[in-house]
Amino acid sequence: MNGLYKVPGLLSRFNGVHVRKSVGNLFNHQISTSTRLNVKIYDSPAEAVEDIPDGSKLLVGGFGLCGIPENLIGALLKKGTADLTVVSNNAGVDDFGLGLLLRNKQIKRMISSYVGENAEFERQFLSGELEVELTPQGTLAERIRAGGAGIPAFFTPTAYGTLIHEGTAPIKYNSSGEVDLVSETREEREFDGVNYIMEKAITGDYSLIKGWKADKHGNVVFRKTAMNFNLPMGKASPTTICEVEEIVDELDPQYVHLPSIYVKRLIKGDNYQKRIERLTLTHPQTSEHKKSDAALMRERIVKRAALEFKDGMYANLGIGMPMLASNYLPPGITLHLQSENGVLGLGPFPKPGEEDADLINAGKETVTVVKGASYFSSDESFAMIRGGHIDLTILGAMQVSKYGDLANWMIPGKLVKGMGGAMDLVSSYKTKVVVTMEHTAKNGDHKILSSCKLPLTGKGVVDMIITELGVFEVDKEKGLILTEIADGVEVEEVVLRTGSDFEVSPDLKPMGSADNL
Repeated sequence: MNGLYKVPGLLSRFNGVHVRKSVGNLFNHQISTSTRLNVKIYDSPAEAVEDIPDGSKLLVGGFGLCGIPENLIGALLKKGTADLTVVSNNAGVDDFGLGLLLRNKQIKRMISSYVGENAEFERQFLSGELEVELTPQGTLAERIRAGGAGIPAFFTPTAYGTLIHEGTAPIKYNSSGEVDLVSETREEREFDGVNYIMEKAITGDYSLIKGWKADKHGNVVFRKTAMNFNLPMGKASPTTICEVEEIVDELDPQYVHLPSIYVKRLIKGDNYQKRIERLTLTHPQTSEHKKSDAALMRERIVKRAALEFKDGMYANLGIGMPMLASNYLPPGITLHLQSENGVLGLGPFPKPGEEDADLINAGKETVTVVKGASYFSSDESFAMIRGGHIDLTILGAMQVSKYGDLANWMIPGKLVKGMGGAMDLVSSYKTKVVVTMEHTAKNGDHKILSSCKLPLTGKGVVDMIITELGVFEVDKEKGLILTEIADGVEVEEVVLRTGSDFEVSPDLKPMGSADNL
């Protein structure tokens, strides 16, 4: 069939070959061959941050000290840029990373999930010198991801029923130690019988991130767990400044993590310290020393916790006793360990000399990975967690209520470590939540209560409590049921040391242990 086929600037008979050839030629002429690049490569970090004004809002990548843009932070320190609002998972340590800007009083407000071991961070917050908006780690990652994706807000189950939801989380104290400014109340909504709260997206004026390699076009690749918050933060500001260890002519497109469209400025960093916050190593076994009573008590708890592992299970284990449970993995069991800073397939601690500053767990400890492992960004990690793809999470607690409320992140006005990823880890109804802890506090105070007295991490989220005295199952309607009791312990002792009523199972059993398998 003959006819006319119209293309702007082209008129040809519709006879197949000629039209295709003509259109092809036309399109070839329209393809740009310009060498103009979206990214500008700077000679120094000082030049890259030169125009960042006082009062800016900065998104700063990294997790602990892993993957922090240390050269860009150093340039800001020398420049003296002040009155900053900084969004970062944490603030480094006292003498490195963002801790240097804190010490120099250049930061007005931190939006973070974790204070951690930064004593100056905690001191400034509690003394009223610094505003701190503590945000669950997964929520923080998703707020940043949403900001970069043009999504103004979203609903999440994380933090429902907590200070974050209620709008009573302290942001600023006055000089007398009283709360002077609190967080905003979150809108709540129910979907399919599950409660959610609304969180608003986060964007910045500038993003300061650290990559491993970049090409001259601005494409970036991250290395191992140094990807963390760097990837979502690289997308959430109009001006992303990226420092890398190496700049090459061109990266293989299929391995690019952060496309060039997001990166505006690029520098090659020099003299990387890449400090390791917690160097943790595997040492050859020596003859065992006599264990203390406290060590034996913890061992009893973790050996029982190990019985919760099932073959092929995906699990997230908190630092301390929860992580020790993996040392007593029952024979024939394969366990896939996930860490919220961006790794699936955790292995043992490295041998001396094999540690890698770019490979840590959520406790900032050096680790290794097993075959089949993978690395990913913080927002991807919490998609796994919040989406219920993790079968089991084991974590510690300050207090647990009879109906499964959990408190483990702060003592108002005294101790503020932050919630980290804990609120997210207990947020999915699809994930079994097990608490391992000593039955009472060191001073004898009850930790298992009718209702928690400390700010909640999650409401009605705990499924099982394991202590040195026994095991409680948590029925969300009936409350606590004592199902296992430790050797040498009588029910009367459990009653005396528990600050809540509980039922005793008619099938009460001796407390299990991985030793008995």
